[in-house]
Amino acid sequence: MIRINLLPHRELKRKALQQQIVALAGVVSFFGLVVVWGVHMVIESKIDYQNSRNQFMTTQIAILDTQISEIRDIKSQLDELLTRKSVVETLQSSRSEVVYLLDQLVRLLPDGVYLKDIKQDGRGINLVGYAQSNAWVSSLMRNLESSPWLHSPVLVEIKAVTVDDVRQNEFSLNIELVQPSGEDDVEE
Repeated sequence: MIRINLLPHRELKRKALQQQIVALAGVVSFFGLVVVWGVHMVIESKIDYQNSRNQFMTTQIAILDTQISEIRDIKSQLDELLTRKSVVETLQSSRSEVVYLLDQLVRLLPDGVYLKDIKQDGRGINLVGYAQSNAWVSSLMRNLESSPWLHSPVLVEIKAVTVDDVRQNEFSLNIELVQPSGEDDVEE
């Protein structure tokens, strides 16, 4: 006996193939979605990790900024203290110079000369005063030149003025204060 299959077998095979393709597409799309979701989660965790690192760095930078400002304050205070220290050391080393300066001025000042103002700027000294004549100013400059503590007198200005109805010569001169090689040179 011969068997003839009258059922549409090709259509059944096509339907089965289509079902396999749909099932395979569903499985592939499911795995594709799982992979995309997994990649998204990995990227999001890396973003969160980087954000937490950025936040940590921001807080550390803020802490370092406050420390830097404190260091700047300390440095400025240190500079001020060093400046004060150097001023005190300068004053300490030159405290006897003022005594010698005034002593020399009193000894070297001629009778006809009166000092009105004495200003010291470092080693330079400016004397302003009155003299009865130009000869007295010249005598003062010679006396200053001969001093071991004072040298290089330079006359800045001399002019005639009237003080208490008396004609006088007002003068201004600059000298330099030097420390002699030995303090034994100073007159006692």
